[in-house]
Amino acid sequence: MMLALLHTSPAHVPVFDALRDSDHPGLVLRHVVAEELLGRARIEGPEAVADAVEAALEDVVAEGAAAVLCTCSTLGEVAEKAGRALGVPVLRVDRPMAAAAAEAGRVVVVATVESTLEPTLTLIREEAAGRPVDLRTVLVDGAWERFEAGDLDGYLDAVAASVDAVVAADVIVLAQASMAGAADRAATTVPVLSSPRPGLNAAAVAAAALS
Repeated sequence: MMLALLHTSPAHVPVFDALRDSDHPGLVLRHVVAEELLGRARIEGPEAVADAVEAALEDVVAEGAAAVLCTCSTLGEVAEKAGRALGVPVLRVDRPMAAAAAEAGRVVVVATVESTLEPTLTLIREEAAGRPVDLRTVLVDGAWERFEAGDLDGYLDAVAASVDAVVAADVIVLAQASMAGAADRAATTVPVLSSPRPGLNAAAVAAAALS
């Protein structure tokens, strides 16, 4: 059973390998890293890279992937749409997290890349299915530059500081998979949701169902 993962940063590879080792031993992961897709999507919009995303998905399906997990929140919707004609499940890593967040009344979405905010808000509203959800956003200024420079500790510390500054929230959502480590660094008593573990769990179930 092989699960393919479409990343826009190589930093995600060890994160998901570790989750696989702890939660899904025996699951074969095929990592595809396409950093250029996020760069283009931030400038031109996610739809501008739809063809490239579809081509990447077609390649991993041809290699035998039973399911595909897109770990980039900016590209998640594009990947889901492109996957509908492929014959295998294509999941976005943040959908299970969004479903959990939609159960809360006051949700604060924290992101380090602005292009992630609107897709995340749209997904939470979709999962809420008409239920009222109070959504607010926080963009962590300067954090993404630290991530791109390889300063992961500085990146996660900046995210954690922004999380701890959130008030009047029932749940805090870390919009990008790269932010997950900040949950352990934050001191807030508000539940903090991240996407890698629930996203991988959902994808593993989908892959197992077709293997």
